[in-house]
Amino acid sequence: MSRANRISGGLINQRETIGFKFNGKRLEGHPGDTLASALLANCRKLVGRSFKYHRPRGILSAGSEEPNALVSLRSGAYREPNTRASVVELFEGLEASSQNHHGSLERDLMAVTDLLSPFLSAGFYYKTFMWPRSLWEKLYEPFIRNSAGLGKLSLDRDPDCYDKGFLHCDVLIIGAGPAGLAGALAAGQAGARVILADEDFRMGGRLNAETHEVGGAPGRIWTGVALGELNELENVRVMPRTTVYGAFDHGIYGALERRTDHQSPSSFPRHVLWRIYAKRAVLCAGATERLIAFGDNDRPGIMLAGAVRAYANRWGVAAGKNIAVFTNNDDGWRTATDLAAKGVEVTAVIDTRTEVAFKPPDGARAVTGGRVTKTHGRHGVRSLTLSDGQVIPADCLAVSGGWNPNVQLACHLGERPEWRSDIAAFVPGRNVPAGLSVAGAASGALTLAKALQQGHELAKIAAGDLGFDGSTGTVPAAEDERCDITAFWRVRESRHRAWIDLQNDVTVKDVELAHREGYKSVEHLKRYTTLGMGTDQGRTASVLGHAIMAELTSKTIEETGTTVFRPPFTPVPIGAFAGRSRGKDFRPVRHPPSHRWARENDAVFVEAGMWLRVHWFPRPGEGNWRQTVDREVAQTRASVGVCDVTTLGKIDIQGRDTAEFVNKIYANGFAKLAIGKVRYGLMLREDGIAMDDGTTARLAESHFVMTTTTANAVNVFRHMEFCKQCLWPELDVHLISVTEQYAQFSVAGPNSRRLLQKIVDSELDISNEAFPFMACGEITVCGGKLARLFRISFSGELAYEIAVPARYGDSMFRKLMAAGEEFDVVAYGTEALRVMRIEKGHAAGNELCGQISARDLGMGRMVSKKKDCIGNTLSERPALNRDDGLALVGFKPVDITDQFRAGAHLISLGRAATTENDEGWLSSVAFSPSMGHTIGIGFIKRGQERIGEIVHAVDLLNNTEVKVEVVSPHFVDPKGERLRG
Repeated sequence: MSRANRISGGLINQRETIGFKFNGKRLEGHPGDTLASALLANCRKLVGRSFKYHRPRGILSAGSEEPNALVSLRSGAYREPNTRASVVELFEGLEASSQNHHGSLERDLMAVTDLLSPFLSAGFYYKTFMWPRSLWEKLYEPFIRNSAGLGKLSLDRDPDCYDKGFLHCDVLIIGAGPAGLAGALAAGQAGARVILADEDFRMGGRLNAETHEVGGAPGRIWTGVALGELNELENVRVMPRTTVYGAFDHGIYGALERRTDHQSPSSFPRHVLWRIYAKRAVLCAGATERLIAFGDNDRPGIMLAGAVRAYANRWGVAAGKNIAVFTNNDDGWRTATDLAAKGVEVTAVIDTRTEVAFKPPDGARAVTGGRVTKTHGRHGVRSLTLSDGQVIPADCLAVSGGWNPNVQLACHLGERPEWRSDIAAFVPGRNVPAGLSVAGAASGALTLAKALQQGHELAKIAAGDLGFDGSTGTVPAAEDERCDITAFWRVRESRHRAWIDLQNDVTVKDVELAHREGYKSVEHLKRYTTLGMGTDQGRTASVLGHAIMAELTSKTIEETGTTVFRPPFTPVPIGAFAGRSRGKDFRPVRHPPSHRWARENDAVFVEAGMWLRVHWFPRPGEGNWRQTVDREVAQTRASVGVCDVTTLGKIDIQGRDTAEFVNKIYANGFAKLAIGKVRYGLMLREDGIAMDDGTTARLAESHFVMTTTTANAVNVFRHMEFCKQCLWPELDVHLISVTEQYAQFSVAGPNSRRLLQKIVDSELDISNEAFPFMACGEITVCGGKLARLFRISFSGELAYEIAVPARYGDSMFRKLMAAGEEFDVVAYGTEALRVMRIEKGHAAGNELCGQISARDLGMGRMVSKKKDCIGNTLSERPALNRDDGLALVGFKPVDITDQFRAGAHLISLGRAATTENDEGWLSSVAFSPSMGHTIGIGFIKRGQERIGEIVHAVDLLNNTEVKVEVVSPHFVDPKGERLRG
């Protein structure tokens, strides 16, 4: 059966056999086959069912424009629906199945909808299922949901992996047909960095499917020579199986490379989604053939003439035993000639034109001025009837209504194509995206010599614009074949349904109905009838539908126009867009430098932003986490503790105008910050709301290092880049994130200085007098290793932060712990850090929640009015400065045995717990081992005036109500004597 429809020739290896399955039955093909060509070779005409009416459908085309032959590949978790059989590369063990049918493919129970077609015309879903309303959920919706859709997903986790990548080139050549190959040779020989991308697994475009000669040799031979030369050029990257699916701003193109679709499932990335940055691009995407609308033109066996020719010349497959051709242009005659040369019987050539310059093959009838009015057959065409009553036997009808240049990428940035009557098609408009030029059939040059010439010239110009020498290389010799066409869209004599969009079952009558009901705009027509809304995006149907609408409105096609093309050019799997960002890789976890030591010491971890940080370090005998955290806090306050704070955002800022820039970014002043000093800074959003806080150290006249909160590190860096590039581009400032470049550790507690003196090289004096609170400097540690030291504290204790290059992070943490053994040092995690932060009353993530102003935080005076800064003006809005506004204060329980939680709302005594009486909330709550009871900080109206007042902390979710006293947020060392000691 593998040779039932095989003929000689082609670019496949007929000496080797490949086994595959279709609908569970084993069939055979050959290396170089597509699934579509192998199915045709095995006489499989019926391959699927249409979307709406479940009409029998066969293979229509030989490329990515295929609307009919949508199949599901593989099985189980690997199942992939809605794959076009015409682009599936055959391999041993491939499993494919038809879809969109209930019961078998041949006996689809849902075919009954075809009998109901008079009631299911265009827009029926807008007009039906409205009454009675009670039946919508019980009957209509379940029926529609069960019937809708094409293929079915497995619903299992996708076992394939996907990847993403970035590529840069001088010239991107999109399409490897004759224009693309000529262009790649011209730009590559000029010395430009070239990427040649083509969606097919065999490059060469139509040269693989034609009998043309290039440079005196068959086109496929010239293709092989050209590709060999390109592969030898180091500056050229050849990318088969790669579809450039979208053109975007600034010379960026999206491309999908199918790495392993032609193999059995493997651990290698199946698809790679490339973002290509091209200084210039040449679009050589070719053209797509279209149908003619006539009665019952959707039967299996009715195909595009160019596809029939391609299957014969490239794949060695005859699409039928006796083939008829229906055409309005010279290209249809080329199909008849090539088929006859291959020994395939051509029964007739029906041309809508009255005068033609071709003779039919021997034994074939030539019918000029002819029309096909209807076809016969159910699961495959058997014969066709002409307008004069003739019945032509044919098990395949090759139809050519002309060729549409593939202009989609040239229109992705909003440019509309223009109509050219000489080729009866749309071509790219005059305002294509900057840096992009269009060559070959995509530009409307539908002949070989013109395509080669355009590809060569435009690529040479693109390379020349970039300074490369384009004088080398010549255009290969070729002839321009005849390509005359007389536009012909539909057979008016036909009384049977004439199909336009085969996938969505859109007929001429649907377009006529849309016209009658006022949906005359091409955009309205598309949405009302679903014309061009399938996986093929109307590549074989849209122009035909628009032309018929133009006839109905008595307008020209140019006046009628065409729809806007948007990415993607062909379907892109969602998995490819996700890449590796799935499962654990959906949110990659970063490990701080002390992670290995922490794991060795049985740490419990917690996600913090994109980091996996230590939550606490349990010890034997500790019954719960509270005991562990209480111990870590108590040991730190009693002696010394070490915490890894590498995760804090660290931004290195340098340049002549760095001080001015930081001064504008922060609300408080930084212009006069002394070298060797650190200052706490508050950053506002443009609307005056607090965005982030942190410390910034001045290491030199034009060198600052800023720290941010862990969660806001990326947002702050982006904000600063926006300010630098857009608000103050004149400032000499350079930013770089160094969060991962430095390991940073907090050393806190009364013995922190004594511990560091064992680490810091002896020539540096870190006494209180020489290195006071808020000092900083570049130092050396452990015998000359460069480091940075900052005397800052968020725990309320004498504390430092020491930073070393990340490669020393693990050894530095171990060194600190070893040096601190004599002081009973303790490693503490984020929970102990949080407890000490609350005890000291420091605002953090819970307080910087996106709705709090500097005044609410008690930092209103930090917003300097002596300078301009981001958010300064809008922070003065009356609503942010009300006398009864919120204020950050502390809270403790009246009964110290009571506990309360963050999120509880604050209600005055004697008032009901309602929204109208809500006066604030608790933002951060913890048990304080220093105080011996639960404490919290939060916001309440007129907070500073209410110190000493008793209010209710109401938590309706947990059904608790606790009396709490409003106190100062500084529970431990309110005067700050410890941290300055």
